[in-house]
Amino acid sequence: MSVGKIFKFHNDLDTDQIIASQYLLLPTIDEMKEHAFESLDPEFPVKVKPGDFVVGGENFGCGSSREQAPGVLKALGVQAVVARSFARIFYRNAINIGLPVIVCRDLPDAVETGDEMELSLTDGVAKANGKTFSCTKLPPYMQQILSQGGLIPSLNKEEA
Repeated sequence: MSVGKIFKFHNDLDTDQIIASQYLLLPTIDEMKEHAFESLDPEFPVKVKPGDFVVGGENFGCGSSREQAPGVLKALGVQAVVARSFARIFYRNAINIGLPVIVCRDLPDAVETGDEMELSLTDGVAKANGKTFSCTKLPPYMQQILSQGGLIPSLNKEEA
């Protein structure tokens, strides 16, 4: 189980709210990450620490298919995104780059920003505020993709 602080966001969080389109022109993800969630919480890149969690409601990551949205979260050290549901393209992009995305239907209503959470990807369990929540238990092959840094690094290791 890994422990981190929660940063909670709303339903239908759009990729443009994660990283606005004007920042996609910046040359590196490290420069882009300084603008994550700028329209919702301009201090987010300063407050979030490696190992923290982003929690959302329904349809997290809807909108455009930009891979930079999960990319800036991973670059900031976000350990995982936990939401009631994900937009399909955000979910796929996150797995592709090695950012764990976990469906946990009941957790978002029971937590707030600043709460501490424990998460076990292997067991599919999250703990916060004295409660235990059942989450998506990632199959071993997906855990392997994530542990190797994403889909391409995982495929490259298979070829070696």
